[in-house]
Amino acid sequence: MSGATASGSGKAAERTAVFVPPSQRDDQVRMRRAHAAAARKFGVEATGPEVWGWQGRTISRRAGRWWLRLLSVPEDKRGGRLWEGTAAADAALPRSVPRPRLHDLLDWSAGGQAYRAELTEYVSLPALQTGGPVLHSELELPDAWWADLRAALAAIATVATERQAVRQQWVDRNFARFLGIPAIRITDWTTGHGDLHWANLTSAPLVILDWEGWGRLPVGYDIGLLHAYSLTTPATAERIRAQFAHILSTPAGKAGELVALAQLLQVVGRGGHPELAPHLARHAQQLTGMPVPDPTS
Repeated sequence: MSGATASGSGKAAERTAVFVPPSQRDDQVRMRRAHAAAARKFGVEATGPEVWGWQGRTISRRAGRWWLRLLSVPEDKRGGRLWEGTAAADAALPRSVPRPRLHDLLDWSAGGQAYRAELTEYVSLPALQTGGPVLHSELELPDAWWADLRAALAAIATVATERQAVRQQWVDRNFARFLGIPAIRITDWTTGHGDLHWANLTSAPLVILDWEGWGRLPVGYDIGLLHAYSLTTPATAERIRAQFAHILSTPAGKAGELVALAQLLQVVGRGGHPELAPHLARHAQQLTGMPVPDPTS
């Protein structure tokens, strides 16, 4: 994990309001204590700033040459795709995919909560966006960086896995609600990162962070998601479309992009990324020819 995600600007945090501590003070204290306990068990000292994950589900800190991340879920929710994602990625992905390597794992339960602590390599390179996944400033990235991203995604696509990051059932239930069009049948699937955004990508040389959600997903989904998170920065969004035209300009790529847009519109409907909402609606209408429904209704 990159140390650049450790603090972020206060304005960025206010804009996104998703990478934040738990709403309950008791949960914040519980997570901090569990993180400290994991550090003692691993024999490391966590000294870096706190980095909270999606709505306080994880807490991470630098610990010397390591990055210590703690995940907490109710005990009856232990296991599953997100719980096992980091370890599964470390075992399955080729070395050519630039990512932090997993060093050690620790699982335990207490007080009705299950905990998983992951000790991975610390990445000193800055993430390209702090405080949340939405890009707020245009990026000037070298051609070599884009080539590395294309190569990494191509290498991920070669991995055979039964992990399902996106399901047809979700498309069937939600396309009409969030895009205003009938559900489509996804026929072209690949293996991908599943959460490709700017807080999970470093500057050159590229490193891809946060592998909990990787798995099978529609062709075009990863790039469609990255493009959607860039809609507030038109030049960068256009660069993505140019670099990945061989995917996004195909029917399969368009289908995957629509799934990514629908999922982000669902997040908007739950109060996330309000600054992105009008951009998502406009772009979805450009692709479908239909105005999107109000995602909050």
